[in-house]
Formats: sequence, C-alpha cells, structure tokens
Amino acid sequence: MKVRIYLLVLSMLAGISADAQKYLVYVTAESEDEVSLVQFDGERAKPIETIPVGVWPAEIEGPHGITVSPDGKYWFLSMAHGNPFGTLYKYSTGTNELVGQTTLGLFPATMQISTATGLLYCVNFNLHGDMVPSTVSVVDPETMTELTRITTGAMPHGSRISPDGTRHYSVAMMSGELFEIDALRLQVSRVLNLDDSQQHAPHGSHQGHGTHASTEMKHSVVKPTWVIPHPQLNKVYVAGNGSDQVLEVDLEKWEITRKFPTSKGPYNVEISPNGEKMVVTYKSEGSTGVWDLKSGKELANIPNSRKVSHGIAITPDNRYAFVSAEGIGGEPGAVDVIDLDRLELVATAEIGKQAGGIGFWKLEP
Repeated sequence: MKVRIYLLVLSMLAGISADAQKYLVYVTAESEDEVSLVQFDGERAKPIETIPVGVWPAEIEGPHGITVSPDGKYWFLSMAHGNPFGTLYKYSTGTNELVGQTTLGLFPATMQISTATGLLYCVNFNLHGDMVPSTVSVVDPETMTELTRITTGAMPHGSRISPDGTRHYSVAMMSGELFEIDALRLQVSRVLNLDDSQQHAPHGSHQGHGTHASTEMKHSVVKPTWVIPHPQLNKVYVAGNGSDQVLEVDLEKWEITRKFPTSKGPYNVEISPNGEKMVVTYKSEGSTGVWDLKSGKELANIPNSRKVSHGIAITPDNRYAFVSAEGIGGEPGAVDVIDLDRLELVATAEIGKQAGGIGFWKLEP
C-alpha cells in the first residue's frame, strides 16, 4: 500500500513539474527601440520585462537581430541604424544590463555564435546602401572586438551556423545566393546561385562551386531571406521570399534536391530540434505554416495575431514555436505561441511595435 501511494505521489509531482515549465524568449520591437523578455507558462504568454535599447533618444535606431550565447549567460543585439554604421550590443541575461558593444557594418542583421570557434558571425544587410556585395562580420564576443569582415552577396540576411559549429550559412536576398563560410578559416568556401539552380536541372551543380560573391548584381527571382541547417541531416533549408518556395539544399551534392511550394512570402524558416517539423512564416500573408519534413506536406497554415509575420524560435522540447508578428502602423507587435502537436495558436503576448528578431533563452521549472 505504501509503495502504491509513493508511486502515485511521484507521478503527480512529475505531472505538476511538466505543467509548471516556463519558456523564456527575447524579442525585439524595432519601432520602439525595446527588447521584451516574454514568458510562456503553458497557458499564458506575457512580457515580464521590457528593456530599453539604443543611445539616441530622438530617433528610432531599430533593434533587429537577437541571439543568446550557447551558455545562456548573454544575449546579443544588432542595432540596424547608426552614424553611419550599425552596432552590436552585449547584455547579461541575469540582469539585462548592457556589458559591451562594438561597431559593425551597414545595417547589421541576423547572427549566431559558433560552438566550435566561440566567435559570433553577423551579416551586414546594407539595407540603405548601394546594390553591391556586403559582408559578414566576425566578432570575438568576449572582448567585443570585430576581427574581420568576409565579403558575400547583396543584402545578406538570414544566417545560421551548422550544428557542429564549423560552417556558417547565409543568403543574399538581392543577388540570390547561398553562401557557405568556413568558420575556422574565416573565408567563403562555396557559393550556390539559387536563381540558376531554379532554371537548370539539379545535376548541373558545377555552377555553384565558386568561392567569391557574384560581381554582377541583379534582382533575384528567388529573393532568399533565410537559411537554416537541419539539426541531424547534411541539408539546409532556404526561404524563397520571391518565388514562394522553401528550397532544400543537399550539402554533399551542393544542389537543390526538394522544393516546397508555400503560401505567399515565406520569410523565416526553423527546424524542430528532433528534425521532424519545419516551421515557416509567411510575411505577406500573416500566417505560419507547419510542415512534416519527411513527407514534404504542410500540416497546418495558422493565421497569426498580426498581419505581418516575422521570426521563429522553437523550444528545445519540440513542443512550441514562438512567432513574432510585426503589426501594421501603430498596432502593437506580438509574440504568438503555436502548439506543434495540436497545430494551433494557443497564446499571444503583446509587445512594442514591429516585433522582429526573436531568440529562445531557456526553459525553467
């Protein structure tokens, strides 16, 4: 009898523990110069802290990209506008206080820290500059020193690092290219012209093995805005914002192997940690798609709470996708929580205007 009671109590405590888990994400509000720390407890989502960012009170500086260090002790923020360049800021997650900064290129955007090198790689989007090849800044996050800039394509935006930390991938929105950077040697190792790969059979992969950015600038048909490596397979997935597709690129063959026709304007793409689901924001449509990667079928297309969908962060337990939604005009931004098992929107937290970059911090009991 005592054993049964003991086991019952243990099971009850386990259930309480699972239900009481809290998920914490950082989200930027680009038109407010704010970053919100949003908490979701399994039922409700709410901002528990709002951190003012920027140094010019009279103008909007535009916090854009955000990432949390692998050890969870710091978060990094790219400030899009500057005089004339943008800035990378470093904050403590314990206090949300500013602890360092450095100047990057024109309109720094998305970034991530490599677990292999310990360095941070941030693309310089160059939104308001000439249509010329831009760069990826490589920064020592300890000293907040920019070590070098690696030339890539026109308007590089979405960028992520391979699971082993040895390769950095980014896409150039206007020149239509996928770049692979050797994170150890700090140089471009391969370039894939996504527009050419769309027009030719995949077996003509010799077109994409150049090691330098294209000198002929053009307006890409694919208009890639994001790239994400698969957590287990040797593949990356690219959001074709202009072609209304997500492209699967095999990294061994260095060619497009699958195309996922999507709703209008795919913008961000994330893969669940178990590698089973792909989540895509449709910026033009104001919705989020959840795909089964194995079958290549879209399981659900879920309207967001605002009309302009933006970034995605998937929880480590594969349960939820946090989606930032910008809103229109004076409308507040939002963070939508999508249950990836039930395939439905389960909670929304209002934050500042033009919610954008989003980064998962931690899951706590």
